[in-house]
Amino acid sequence: MDMTQYDRMRSGNGFIAALDQSGGSTPKALALYGIGKDAYASDQEMFDLVHEMRTRIIKSPAFSSAYILGAILFENTMDRTIDGKPTADYLWKTKNIIPFLKVDKGLAPLANGVQLMNPMPKLDDLLRSATQHSIFGTKMRSVIKEANPKGIKAVVDQQFAIAKQIIAFGLVPIIEPEVDIHSPDKAESENILKAEIVAQLQKLDKNDRIMLKISIPTTTDFYADVMRDPHMVRVVALSGGYGREEADELLAQNHGLIASFSRALSEGLKAQQSDAEFNATLASSIKNIYAASIT
Repeated sequence: MDMTQYDRMRSGNGFIAALDQSGGSTPKALALYGIGKDAYASDQEMFDLVHEMRTRIIKSPAFSSAYILGAILFENTMDRTIDGKPTADYLWKTKNIIPFLKVDKGLAPLANGVQLMNPMPKLDDLLRSATQHSIFGTKMRSVIKEANPKGIKAVVDQQFAIAKQIIAFGLVPIIEPEVDIHSPDKAESENILKAEIVAQLQKLDKNDRIMLKISIPTTTDFYADVMRDPHMVRVVALSGGYGREEADELLAQNHGLIASFSRALSEGLKAQQSDAEFNATLASSIKNIYAASIT
């Protein structure tokens, strides 16, 4: 673990930019960016285009360590370069922004009201590669759609089991048990979820460190006690389908909770914009998300 990165993530002001759309979500991200499916004929061309989008975001003067603590990358992005430097190295060594890597392989079918993560048979190889690319930590996502105690326990058990595997490589895992914001029993799901998380935190070794990425909670400051746990580096929130303004407003009500937004960050950005328009739009988004993250 890089202690300079650790200290910055633990106590710095700012938020985490989620730039980790993978194969399934990339077409939607490109469409919102103004690039339709008719612009590419293969996965390779699609990933070339999304890397151009991410490069434009990362190289923008608006994408500054004054506001942004870290950025989450997809494996395909980690393996590419910006100005001849590996993307994660460019983020850390050029921009002073801490790189994370999305490691999950998507979601399993719905069962017991949740979607667990698909198997990750090559995770050790990926983690080994991450340690050679200035990567500080990882991220992996599950989804909770119903307040089903059996399903939620399975989500948290799986997240923490894989987190231990990640910690063994000297990386800090972000566990992400997302509660669907449209769930009619979202608050009940969050109560069950937090109890399971607290139980797992108590089982960690003294020196184990993790992060938690959650949906903005129904109850304000719901995760305040989890933030104080000595194993917890930071608790961050996904936008979860809220528009940026609503996500910022809800986030600001939760003290100490910082953003890890994806769609809300890139909202309004278009491939067709001039650099001046693009940078101004991104700067406005970043400053608003930052303001909501330092409450």
